Amino acid sequence: MMDRMSWRSKLINPVLDKEFRLRMRTFRSPLALMFYLLTIGLIALGFIYLNIGGFRGGPVGFNPNQSREMFYVLSVAQLVLIAFMTPGLTAGVVSGEREKQTLSILLTTQQSSATIILSKLVSSLSFMLLVILATLPVYSIVFLFGGISPKQLVLVFLFYVFTMFVLGAFGVMFSTLVKRTMVSVIVTYGFTMFIFGATGLLFLFLQGLMRQIYQSSTATYSWIGYVLGLNPVAALLSLFEPDISREAFRTWNNNSSVMNQAPPIELWQEFVAVYAVLAVAAVLISIRYIRPVLKKRGK
Repeated sequence: MMDRMSWRSKLINPVLDKEFRLRMRTFRSPLALMFYLLTIGLIALGFIYLNIGGFRGGPVGFNPNQSREMFYVLSVAQLVLIAFMTPGLTAGVVSGEREKQTLSILLTTQQSSATIILSKLVSSLSFMLLVILATLPVYSIVFLFGGISPKQLVLVFLFYVFTMFVLGAFGVMFSTLVKRTMVSVIVTYGFTMFIFGATGLLFLFLQGLMRQIYQSSTATYSWIGYVLGLNPVAALLSLFEPDISREAFRTWNNNSSVMNQAPPIELWQEFVAVYAVLAVAAVLISIRYIRPVLKKRGK
């Protein structure tokens, strides 16, 4: 018994233990989980109803191609829901302590800055991880009709975990740098909207511009594909359809020899490489600035 308690104390520090208790024992947690599962379930049932033929009055059937489409719809929908919930869970973890005037007390404990930041981040993302795992029964509907392998499902869930880590790291960073929770939440959602929306719109604009420039010349791979690689939705879809990466880096031309060339990098590979560095940097900035920096007095 003592060995188990000592092992638990090494894995879960007091800050992490407190965050787990406060986050998992509130009434809002099961309520948020219920609405999340209800939303995903309605999306899945709505897709099935619109495609099995009953809605159109045609023959009832659901083939593997439609099952694959349903998997894509569920994956993108869940990614959007993750982007909607994660900033709200992480953007106030430090600024909230500051507003309640408990941050100073927390900083006087024996816990290091890294332990405090990582505990806040892990406890926030643990609830999102619980929500994601709870959607597995919904995804099991896809396997009833085929078209999707277990490997693809594992890759999707790993991509979800990575995206949650990225958004959570930036949420904690903004919560550390900004004193007011409301401002921190707004900035975090603004950052999320930028990587989900602005990167895609910028790619479409640059793609249209490149089509006009290269409409009468040989197609070459363009640098604008790197812009789309910063978009989480495009990176997720490139896990299933490698042609998305090829089309993202190709300028406007119908030259089949160029179209069949491999892209310089897959979109999901660029997404993971770039945002892994940025997320780690965000965590390090949070650790650096969670404690007040004393200004040096001039002599």
